[in-house]
Parts: sequence; structure tokens; C-alpha cells
Amino acid sequence: MDRVKSSMQQVPNAIPKVIRRTGGANSLELEKESFERGQAVSINKAINTQEVAVKEKHARTCILGTHHEKGAHTFWAAVNRLPLSSNAVLCWKFCHVFHKLLRDGHPNVIKDSMRNKADLTDMSRMWGHLSEGYGKLCSIYLKLLITKMEFHIKNPRFPGNLQMSNRQLDEAGENDVNNFFQLTVEMFDYLECELNLFLSVFSSLDMSRSVSVTAAGQCRLAPLIQVILDCSHLYDYTVKLLFKLHSCLPADTLQGHRDRFQEQFKKLKSLFYRSSNLQYFKRLIQIPQLPENPPNFLRASALSEHISPVVVIPAESSSPESEHMVETDDLVDTDVPSLPAAVETKFDDLFGTSAAIDPFNFNSQNGMRKDDKDRLIEQLTREIQALKDELESFRVESGRLCQVLRGRVSELEAELAEQSHLRLQALGESEFLKAELDDLRRVREDTEKEQRSLTEIERKAQANEQRYTKLKEKYTELVQSHADLLRKNAEVTRQMTVAQTAQDEVEVVRKEMQEKVKAAQESADRQEKNQLEQLLELQRELVSSRTELDSLKTTMASSQQSSEALSTQLATLQSEKAELVQSLSKVEVELVAQGEELERVQSSLATERESGVKTAEALQNQLNEKESREQALESQLVAARWSSLQGAVEEAEKIIQDSLAQIQDPAHISCTSSADYLASRCQASLECMDRLHSASGAFTADNTDVSELLRVVTQCGHLVGDTIVQGSATSHMVPVEQADALSESVKACGAEALALLGQMKQRDSLAAADNSKLKAALEAILATAEKLRPRGLELQQGELGDLVEQEMAATSAAVESAAARIEEMLNKSRAVDTGIKMEVNERILASCTELMQAIKELVLSSKHLQRDIVESGRGAASMKEFYAKNSRWTEGLISASKAVGWGATVMVDAADLVVQGKGKFEELMVCSHEIAASTAQLVAASKVKADKDSTNLQRLQQASRGVTQATAAVVASTKSGKSQIEEKDTMDFSSMTLTQIKRQEMDAQVLVLELETRLQKERERLGELRKKHYELAGVAEGWGEGGEGTG
Repeated sequence: MDRVKSSMQQVPNAIPKVIRRTGGANSLELEKESFERGQAVSINKAINTQEVAVKEKHARTCILGTHHEKGAHTFWAAVNRLPLSSNAVLCWKFCHVFHKLLRDGHPNVIKDSMRNKADLTDMSRMWGHLSEGYGKLCSIYLKLLITKMEFHIKNPRFPGNLQMSNRQLDEAGENDVNNFFQLTVEMFDYLECELNLFLSVFSSLDMSRSVSVTAAGQCRLAPLIQVILDCSHLYDYTVKLLFKLHSCLPADTLQGHRDRFQEQFKKLKSLFYRSSNLQYFKRLIQIPQLPENPPNFLRASALSEHISPVVVIPAESSSPESEHMVETDDLVDTDVPSLPAAVETKFDDLFGTSAAIDPFNFNSQNGMRKDDKDRLIEQLTREIQALKDELESFRVESGRLCQVLRGRVSELEAELAEQSHLRLQALGESEFLKAELDDLRRVREDTEKEQRSLTEIERKAQANEQRYTKLKEKYTELVQSHADLLRKNAEVTRQMTVAQTAQDEVEVVRKEMQEKVKAAQESADRQEKNQLEQLLELQRELVSSRTELDSLKTTMASSQQSSEALSTQLATLQSEKAELVQSLSKVEVELVAQGEELERVQSSLATERESGVKTAEALQNQLNEKESREQALESQLVAARWSSLQGAVEEAEKIIQDSLAQIQDPAHISCTSSADYLASRCQASLECMDRLHSASGAFTADNTDVSELLRVVTQCGHLVGDTIVQGSATSHMVPVEQADALSESVKACGAEALALLGQMKQRDSLAAADNSKLKAALEAILATAEKLRPRGLELQQGELGDLVEQEMAATSAAVESAAARIEEMLNKSRAVDTGIKMEVNERILASCTELMQAIKELVLSSKHLQRDIVESGRGAASMKEFYAKNSRWTEGLISASKAVGWGATVMVDAADLVVQGKGKFEELMVCSHEIAASTAQLVAASKVKADKDSTNLQRLQQASRGVTQATAAVVASTKSGKSQIEEKDTMDFSSMTLTQIKRQEMDAQVLVLELETRLQKERERLGELRKKHYELAGVAEGWGEGGEGTG
């Protein structure tokens, strides 16, 4: 019995259905225990082993319990006791209930459930070993629940039921396009898990019968209601986020998002349609129907046409299956045997006392009083009955233990067989991994070679970048020196202007002083003349007075003989004499005063004359100094002009010398250029030579203006240097003989340019500098470039027109040949292949045939349109003259026709290899895309000169759309065939252990990382190849006549 009890303790029991009360608990503890008992009952009734759908009332009780508890601790405490890993139906119903809690339970349910994420992951991996039944469904459902929890932890703004407004959705991305981009990817992953569960449930049901009305079918279909609710919201949010991303990012960046959305849209539309036809869902949920076509994200206005899908759940009606809640105190634990007394007591409490029907209660039958013997008999009888019951319970328990042990033995035997099978499988896998390791080593060696070549290319690119930087620095220095010389020239000119102004001012002052001196002299002469006249007049008056005095004296002498008669007269005469003497003295005083005034005027005049002479001498000295200073400035200006000219000539020499050194550099071999661009550089250089000749003559005639000559010299240096570099780069693209001749012409041009610049550096030889030799060298390079231009540029009128007809005819012939080959391959495949392979080959070849027919229609429409273009545009000229006149358009037409014919031939070859099983489906897809691009080029080349109202243009556009649709059909049939063939090799992990699966998972992750790295490198390589293809195509067809070369 002890052994039996120990065995019972080793076997895990189911969750007990009785939660006993503690004696001294208060009201809160009683309420908590009552809540826990109610939750335990609801969880046991909702999650059981019966293959029926979970009843809504039990699930609702669990949901209300999470809101009451504000978490999921009680739920997980009860679930952790359930044997979820041993019963698939039990695990399936647990997933259903847990999904409901995540959607409608308290928000803390998600946080509390994250603690059990590792256990759920292990359980999903364990059930994933089964390839059918509930085990596979449980694995997928658990992955979905884990994805849902991770999504809500990363995005806490999203509630469990995913119901959000547009404003809340915008706030979830925080107005950051990167957040919206990442959120869209996470929603794609979330919706992918939902769709996987949807598809797995439908694939596990026999849809030929009415499975939705059976209990087993309803058990599997019931969780899909939660999936439909999630999918409707995820689809709506994905559409809105994609429209928002397309308004912020380029369409090419979101190509992957659009492809993934298209795939999920098709699956979701199909699943919604299939679900809406099931009888089970019609009474429980109203499933929305998605639009016929997915939204066009490239058109922003399509967002207004989007209608959010709404899932309607009708109001619940009273169900006949509803039952009242049973008090947990009245539950009986049927798994753990109880004592007989307890059973009897519980029975008496429910149905009344059993004394009335007890066969051993003799006292109640006859009314007699029990004696000791009767009591002993009753006691022994009760003990015997208890022992019998205990023995029976032990017997039942031992039988159950035996059955459990037998099941364990069977499991161990199955595990042993599994280990043997896994060992054999591991041996095979080790051989496969060895072969794969050898392949990876070879791939690594190829990758290392590509890396070395990439390093070499980067080194060359870095060297070219350094040379470009040096040239840029030299050009910047030249521009700076040129600017300095211009500033010096302006400063000298300003100084000359100031000196000339000062000289003019000195001349004006000198003239004013001369006029003042002349005026002062004239005034002094006039005053002196007036004084002399006054003096002469006084002298005459004095002489006349003296004469009168002498006459009086003579009269007095003659009258002396008169005595007294004349005494009065004598007295009168004496008085008159006295008066005359007095007046004479006055006149003498005035004369002396006037003499003094004259002397003073003469002295002041002499002083003014001396100061005027000194001022004139000072002004003359200043004028002489100004003239000497002007001569010095003039000499400095001439020297500055000549130095600036020499600096420009030296810089031009350096540019040409650097160009000659650059073409000698081995790294220059990788640089290429076109003959058209070289010819344009030569034309520009020749025009600059003419300007140089005229500017040099003008400077020789008048050396005051050197700015034009400086500009021309600098430009000539740049143009001739560029011609040398482009000529050498062009020689790398032509045959050897022509390349040698062109290289010699380029070197001769550089030598002549250096010789011409050397003559211009000397003053004596500047006037005699001759640029005829340099022009001859440039003309020789120009002639060589004209010879090397693409053939299409040199074709005669008749040749170009004939070439168009020939290429169009060759394209038609290539398409006809391709169609015939496809028909032949189709017949061979029908005769040889069978089953899926024949079906795939017929589908692919049929789509290729339709593509060839569409291309034929396109070429024919292009011919008609070209005929209309020629007829409407040639006027009086012939068709060949029209083609020659529009040579660029004609060459584009020829190139497009060649591309279409070549694409058709390559696609037929790829289809032949695919049908034979030697090719890759991806090659056929790439060829289809290439044909679509080539036909688009042909359409663009045809309609560039067409009238927009032309009927043939509309036919051409219709044919182009037909080619696009046919190309899409080829790609679709190829993808479908590839998926059908790959489906035959299904992955079976049912016989693998947990350790082996973990090991293979790590190996797969390593391989995924390696392949992603290689994919990134191959994409970069593809980009470089496309750049090189564009450059070579441009050189071959003469693109970019005015543009720069690549070297």
C-alpha cells in the first residue's frame, strides 16, 4: 500500500476542484477564496479535454475575473496545473481562452503573461513536431499568441482588441516616418501569423462535409472569430499606414511593402469569403467582404475610397445550454478519494438522512434500543464497508497507474525509435552539410576575390578623387590669384585717378595764383603811374610859382625906383609872397607824404611779388612730385599687369603639364570618354584660340587693358588641358592603331600649348607669339574624333534609312523564331513530361507564347506609327532623308528594336533550360522584366514624335499594355510553377528532438545571415553593373553631346 501511495504521489493530479476554506479567515480572505473558487470552476469548465467549442459564459467569467483582479495571476496559477503538453485538445482550448483574455481582458493580462513566454515557446516547438491534427494547430496558435504579446509590448498604445481611432494611430507613430515604417512591418508579421492559423484550420477540415455543424468542427472553428476580429483591424491600419508612407517616401522604397500587402490581401479576401459561407459563422458573426481590387497606394486620392471593414457580432440570445453557476462549496473532488464518513455526511446534507433506508439500522426498524453487541456489529460493518471502498479505490488507482506506466513505456519505445531514426537522419544531414560546407567555401573564395577586386576599384577611385581634389585646389588658387590681380589693378587705377585729380587741382591753383600776381602787378603799375602823374603836376606848379616869383622879383627890382607909391603894392606883394611860401611848404609836406606812401606801396608790392614767386615755386615743386609719383605708379601698374599676365600664363602651363602628367598615370587607363564629347572640347578650344589671338593683339596695341587677355589665357589652359585628358580617355575606347594616333596628337597638342605659353611669358616675343601650330594640333584631334564618332552619326541618308528597316525586320524575325521555338518546346514537353512537371511547363510555355504574340503586335503597331511619323514630318524630303535628319531619334529606335529582339531570344533560351530542368525560374522572370523594359523603350522611341491623337499611337499603347500584362502572366506562371515544384519537398520535423531542432535553427540563422550579406553585396554589384552599362551604352550610341566624359 505504501508503494501504491508513493506511485500516486509521483503521478501529477489534475487541478483540484475543491478549494477548502480556512477556519479563521476574515471577510476579505473569504471573498478572495470565493473569487478563486469561481475562477477555478470556470477555467476547468472552459479548458477541458472534450472536443467541443468553449462556452461563452465560462470564457466571459474568466475575462471578468481579470478585470476584478486587475491581472492574470489567478488564471495562470490555475493553467500551470493543467497538463497542456499531454493533451492537444486541452491545449487548443487553452489557446482560445487565452486569446479572448488578451483581447477583452484587463490590460495587465499581457504584462502578466510575458512571464510565461518561454514556456509557451517551448510548448509551441513541442507541438510543432506533429504534422497533423490538433498538435500542428496548437503550435501555430501559440506562435500567434506570442507574436500578439510581443506586438503589444513593443507598441503599448495599441489595446488588446486593436480598436483605435485615426488620431490614436497617428500618435502611435509619433509623426516619425521611420516609426510608421517599422510599425507597418510588425503589422505585416502579425497579420501573417493570423493568416497562417486561418489557413491551417481550413486545411485540417474536410470541407466536403458540413463540418461547421459538428461539435469537433465547431471546436476548431470557434477561435477563428477572434482571428477575424484581429484581421479586420490589422488590414484597416495597414492600408492607412501604407498611404501615409507613400506620401512621405519614394514609391521604389515601398515596393516590398506593396508586394507583401498584395499577397496578404489575396489570402485575407479568400478566407473571409470562405468563412462567410459556413453555417457556424452565420449565426455568430457578420464577416465583412473586402473590395474586388486592392487599394492603389500610388494614387493618394484612393485613400478616400477605402472603407474600413467592420465585423458585426449579433446580440447573444438565450441558449438552452446555459446553466446556473454551481457553488464551489458543493463541489466534490472526484479525483482524490475521500473518507466514507465524509461521503456519507455530504450525501446526508444533499438528500437528507440515510437512516430510513439503512439495512443495518435495526433500532429504527423495530424500535428496540441498541445493545453493545449490536453497536459492535454496526461498527464492524462500517469498518468493513470502509475497507471495501478503500480497497476498490486502491484497485482503481493501481489500474490507472498501470495504464499510465504502459503509456510511458510506449512513449519511451517511440522515443527510442525516434532517436534511431534521427541518428540515421543526422548521418545523412552531416553528408549534406559537408557538401554544403564545400560549396560555402567556394562561395567564400569567390567573395574574397570580388572583395579584392572591389578594394582595387576603391583604391583607384580614391586616387582619382585625390587628383580631382588637387586640380580643384589648383583651380581655386588660380581663381584667388586672378582675383588678387584684379584687386591690385583696381587699386592702381584708383591711385592714378587720385593723382590725376590732384594734378588737376594743382594746375587750377597755379592758374589762380598767376592771375592774382598779374592783377597785383597791374594794380601796382596803375598806382605808380598815378603817383608819378601827381608828382609831375606838382613840379610843374612849383616851376610856374618860381617863374612868377622871378618875374615879381624882376618887377620889384624894376620898381625899386618907385618909392612910396609902390610901397603898398610891395607890402601886398610881401604878404602874397608869405602866403605863397606857406602854400609851397604845404605842397612840399604833401609831396613828402605822397613819396612815403609810394615807397610803402612799392615795398608791399615787392613783398607780395616775392610771396607769389615762392608760392609758384612751391606749387611747381608739388606738381613735379606728382608727375614723378604718377610715373612711378604707371611703371608699377605696368609691372603688375605683366606679372598678372605671367601668373595666368604660368597657371595655364601648370594645368597643361598636370594634364600631360595625368595621362601618363597608370590609373588613368580606367577613365573613358566619348568621341562626341572630345569633339565638343576641341571646338571650344579652337574658338578660344581665336579669342586669344584677338586679345593678344589688343593688349600689344594698348597695354592698359589686360583683363580680357587674362580671362582668355585661363580659359585656354582649362580647355586645352581638358581636351588632352578627354583625348587620352577616348583613346582607351578605340582600336590600338587609332588609339596610338590619338595619343600622339594629344601629346603634340600639349607640347605646342606649352611652347605658345612660353612665348607669351616674354615681353619681346608676346607680339610675335603664333598659335597656328596649336590650332593645327587641335584640328588634328578634332579630325580624329570625327572619325571615331559612332557609326550611326556618320551613316549616309540611304544607309540610316535602310538600317531602320533592317532592324525592324530583324526584330520581327527574332520574335517569329522565338514563337516557333516555344511551340516546338511545348510539343516536346507534352510528349516527355507528365504530372505536375507537364502542367508547369505547359503553363509557362503558354504564357511565353502569349508574350511573343503581344510583342509581335507591338512591333507591327510600331511600324505603322513610324510610317505615320515619317509621312507627317518629312514634307518634301524622302523617307531616308527624314531618318538622316532625325538621326538621334532614329538611333534610339534602332537600339530599342535590337533590345526587343535580343530579349525575346534570351527568354526563349531561358524557357528551354527551365523546361529541361537545367535552368532557373528566376532567369525566366528576369528575362520577362527585361523584355518589358525593352518594349517600353521601343514605345517611348516610337511615340516621341507621334501625334497624340493618332490612331496608330493608341494601338501602340494598347499593344504595350498587352505586353505588360503578358509579362506579368509569365512571371505569375513561373512563380506558381516554382511553388508547385518546391511543395513536393516538404519539411518533416516530426522525428527530430528538441536539441536537434535547436541546432538546425541556429544553422539556419547563420545561413540566413550569410545569404543576406551576400545579397547586399550582389545588389551593390548590380548597381555598379548598371552604371557601367549606362556609360558603355552612352559611348556606343553617342549620348550626351554637350556633357562631360566619365574620365
